Amino acid sequence: NGRGSEIIGQIWPFLLAGAVLVLAMARGLDALALGDDAAKNLGHHVGLLRVLGALGATVLTGAAVAAVGPIAFTGLAVPHIARALVGTAHRWVLPLAALLGPAMILLSDVVGRVLFPPSEVPVAVMTALIGVPFLIVLVRRKGAVSS
Repeated sequence: NGRGSEIIGQIWPFLLAGAVLVLAMARGLDALALGDDAAKNLGHHVGLLRVLGALGATVLTGAAVAAVGPIAFTGLAVPHIARALVGTAHRWVLPLAALLGPAMILLSDVVGRVLFPPSEVPVAVMTALIGVPFLIVLVRRKGAVSS
């Protein structure tokens, strides 16, 4: 809200660095998803993977928040949606999540502008309205909440 396109010029180096880092780590992240022992047996340095994964996630999150502000539930829901669509291989999940995130924001913005004309619902509220039901279904399906 209230941001111009000049912000792109300020954050692109961080987006590029973060994207290169997480895409380079995709196979290591797949191995880490199998467990620490499996990742180690596959020749990966588990501690380094965790640190670099956290660094990549932090850089990408920081760049996104710097560009558009804190938009709730996009970062929580989108990776799970991507995983549901393409499986658990990070080499597919990461690029799909990178495409689905902006699509979810765009959808939320459009719905927020059309829902109550002539006023508009903030995009953060719309992402919460879209994201909360999805996350509730996800948690209930995983059995984390008793029925």
